[in-house]
Amino acid sequence: MGVLMSRRQTVERVQKVSLAVSAFKDGLREQPSTRRRAEAGTARQGTLEQEVQEGEEEAVAGPSQPEESSASKAAWERLRDGRGVEPEEFDRANRFTPPAFIRPKRELHDDEPPDISLEQREQIVNDEMCEICEVWTAESLFPCRICHRVYHDGCLRRMGYLQKDSAVEVTETAHTETGWSCYYCDNLNLLLTEEEMYSLMETLKNCKIIPGVCLTLDDFLHYKHQVHKQQFERTMPEAKEEQAALQFNALDPDKKGHIEWQDFLSHESIQLLQKIRPQNALLRLLTPKERERARAAFLALDQDNDGFIGEGECRQARHTWFRKHQKEMLSCNVSISHVGPISEGSPASSRNGKSPEKILPATKQEETSIDWPGFLRENVAYILAARPNSAALHLQPLA
Repeated sequence: MGVLMSRRQTVERVQKVSLAVSAFKDGLREQPSTRRRAEAGTARQGTLEQEVQEGEEEAVAGPSQPEESSASKAAWERLRDGRGVEPEEFDRANRFTPPAFIRPKRELHDDEPPDISLEQREQIVNDEMCEICEVWTAESLFPCRICHRVYHDGCLRRMGYLQKDSAVEVTETAHTETGWSCYYCDNLNLLLTEEEMYSLMETLKNCKIIPGVCLTLDDFLHYKHQVHKQQFERTMPEAKEEQAALQFNALDPDKKGHIEWQDFLSHESIQLLQKIRPQNALLRLLTPKERERARAAFLALDQDNDGFIGEGECRQARHTWFRKHQKEMLSCNVSISHVGPISEGSPASSRNGKSPEKILPATKQEETSIDWPGFLRENVAYILAARPNSAALHLQPLA
């Protein structure tokens, strides 16, 4: 325990020093701008209407202007660093210090096809000690359904990652097939490298997107139109707009009329990964647990054991990755079992009662056949997009 406290205290000291240095630098940056505004205020006798108009222009200018407010700077820094809580918003009383996330780096061999065998199964082994406190207490540990890490619910609370409304859900789902994603795997934005994150931030700034703010349908469509025009230098076609509207509905499963910032950020992160990285590089992001689920899905679809499935069956698998909640499963007919995290009470996992609807045998002969490597390439983005605990579909599968 002495080592644990020493390491925690060291991290806290480093972060406190970093915060102090950042505050000092921000103060130095803001002093000249404050002096200039004061001098301008004494030299100019403007009307109230002019001052209001200037204030509105500054607000519309947003984070793309050279002079930004300290709150805006902090929001963009939090986005860049992958942090979810501002230091002043985090109650440090009886809390652990949140971890400093380190963004991944691309390797030279990332673009080469990885060796993921269909026949060779992988042994899934979780850590024995809590990722936070490094203490072993057997059954009281909650495993992540994506990676090998395990946690105590008390440690998650003290980290600020487990609030009262989500504690029961974690307790009920962590040991089921539905599973629970830890704070590393739940945040798809942490998959981006520093260069990729910089590219995403520039796009958000150019489109006047404010970090942490929910987006309505009009905001989302306006953003998509701007991104399309910047990329292709032409207006987004109507078909693309309809697809964007469907994606908004997928990101708003509770029909609130807006999408949460974290869901929007996860969607944009997975979209950027699809756009920048080749599929082989995305395949290297899959964890052993995700690869095992993919094997189970493919083998369930390949009923004649010839190593191929139909294209329609492959498209069907894309939808099933996101069926993480029992209430979603009850309204769906599924022809395969154990595709992605499926709850124990779902139709696919039940062994009594009516059998799920089956695909006609002739489908495979009529459609293009897909082998195991092709199945992985076609589904890898959807497998990654299904990591967050949110009920939102961060990557809407095409019909």
